[in-house]
Amino acid sequence: MDQFSEFRPKRGSKRRRLIPQRDSIQVGWKELEGRFVRYIEHECGLSENTRDAYCRDVARFFDWLDGRFLADLTLTDFLGYLDTLRSAGLSPATCARHLVSLRSFYRWLQLEGIVKKNLTALLESPKLWQRIPSVLTVKQVDRLLSAPNPDDDRNWIRDRAILEMFYATGCRASEIASLTIGDYRPREGFCRCVGKGDKERMVPLGRGAIDACSAWLTERAEILKRTHLPPGKGESDADLPLFVTRTGRPLRREALWELVKKYTRRVGASEKISPHSLRHSFATHLLSGGADIRVVQELLGHASIQTTQRYTHVDFERMRSIHDKFHPRS
Repeated sequence: MDQFSEFRPKRGSKRRRLIPQRDSIQVGWKELEGRFVRYIEHECGLSENTRDAYCRDVARFFDWLDGRFLADLTLTDFLGYLDTLRSAGLSPATCARHLVSLRSFYRWLQLEGIVKKNLTALLESPKLWQRIPSVLTVKQVDRLLSAPNPDDDRNWIRDRAILEMFYATGCRASEIASLTIGDYRPREGFCRCVGKGDKERMVPLGRGAIDACSAWLTERAEILKRTHLPPGKGESDADLPLFVTRTGRPLRREALWELVKKYTRRVGASEKISPHSLRHSFATHLLSGGADIRVVQELLGHASIQTTQRYTHVDFERMRSIHDKFHPRS
């Protein structure tokens, strides 16, 4: 029996809020981490990456807490913690995420009866400026997609397929990393993507992406034959990762970032370009070509149309041409 068993509801009973006892609250993060992770995974349905971010944020909070009682903190204390984050040079967006992590953590503490009040619910998120996404021009994308070559790159076939898939699908780096053989459906001309909250969407594939992936699958088969890595227990070939390393292991999300950075530097693109910039470019080029914004919303997997609307403000060339054409003093 652990020290929080008196606060935990019995199996089958409804969860109830209890008044915490002071001597049961001074605990470390490691004593609570496992149960909090189960809460945000099973009850909140958060993705693995989001769970990891929340845990890092709460661990940092405990370092700042330095042994103080969780229930003794005041609103002024929480404001002071946010000021500490800002003083450390964190961006407003990162501070806002830290606050969301703390809210979830204190909501769970309150539900478990470990604290009586959730003062984090009274805190306002930092005001966030709507930043204009970094996008590549169509010519820059063409240069980027052809950057991997057999003379300079050992994995050029795979790298070109990855870049083609980024631009063809508008997927996030984590979504590309989690693609399986079963997700890739060239006969139908579609790719199944699993996004935030395990939401599925089907995205059309262009000829360039299909051709690049077909070449890669031939190379991939040779890699797996050489490394002798069979499917895991209960897995089929369809469950295996689409993109792998030279040793047949799944590619990490971080490796995809490094890959994109490598080729953007080669073509002389901005240092700000990242895998997400290809997602931004995907959406911007569709809208500038006349695609319906609702269709782009579905392709990106956005829950809100407001998230997609920011891409309507970044096509400067189109705005300039319209201004030149219709303004009487252009």
